[in-house]
Amino acid sequence: MDLSRELSQFGRWLSARGTSENTQKAYLSDIADYLDFEKTSKGELNLETLRNWLYAQAEAGASKSTLARKTSSLRAFSGWLFEREIITEDPGIRLKTPKLDRTLPKVASESSLAEVLTDLEDAAASGEPTLLLRWCAFELLYSTGMRVSELAGLKVSDIDFSRRLVRVMGKGSKERMLPYGISAQRAIDAWIKLGRPKVDLGQSDALLLNSRGKKVGVRQLYSVVANELAKTPTGAAGPHTLRHSAATHLLDHGADLRAVQEILGHASLGTTQIYTHVSIERLRASFEQAHPRA
Repeated sequence: MDLSRELSQFGRWLSARGTSENTQKAYLSDIADYLDFEKTSKGELNLETLRNWLYAQAEAGASKSTLARKTSSLRAFSGWLFEREIITEDPGIRLKTPKLDRTLPKVASESSLAEVLTDLEDAAASGEPTLLLRWCAFELLYSTGMRVSELAGLKVSDIDFSRRLVRVMGKGSKERMLPYGISAQRAIDAWIKLGRPKVDLGQSDALLLNSRGKKVGVRQLYSVVANELAKTPTGAAGPHTLRHSAATHLLDHGADLRAVQEILGHASLGTTQIYTHVSIERLRASFEQAHPRA
């Protein structure tokens, strides 16, 4: 059975469900690779062929996280075909997701981030738009714990200045409101008044614009954050380190785990719980360093 012609329909189904564009691309790429394998091996869509393809991917060096995603791709496609009665059985439902090696995320210390933010604010006092942009971006990422893609898509109209809240559109087009602090408010105000190009909001409502009045992209924001974090003991890191740091520091100071889950936009509380392990490890390190009976 040639299932390649079903791919475009499956892609539209994923889009209708609110699946992110990156996930759609990954799933469709995985399934196209699998269907090529199926043809080459002269197999059918059954459990044995699915397992053989995943085994071939593992032998080729795919990581556990990549294999887990590929397994999800096959499950979704197989289940979709079964629901549409294109196949009579759903072999994907019997696929097991490989257990992932959970590693603790990189987290920058509060003191090192405070130094970076102070330096950024001092530099931005010159009124140079590029420096104001750096300060604003860094403050917002750390203050809210939002993803860099969410920051790139932020609009001026998404900000409630009176209540210090910002509306972001997360994965799966899920909207959430995030509080931000006084320091971030100063950075936003300075950016809008002194740094942001004077573009009519009807023409572009994006908060972060470059000198040509175009929306600042994810890559540029990634570079800005990575360059600043390289100055800290954390070393090489990207915007996700700010997200990890924000979550960990909230928990360090007694924030409720479910509140942190809502702030980060995690679908599962289990995803957020990894930050409790980070906090415990930091507590253990402090204990072993400082307690005379450690």
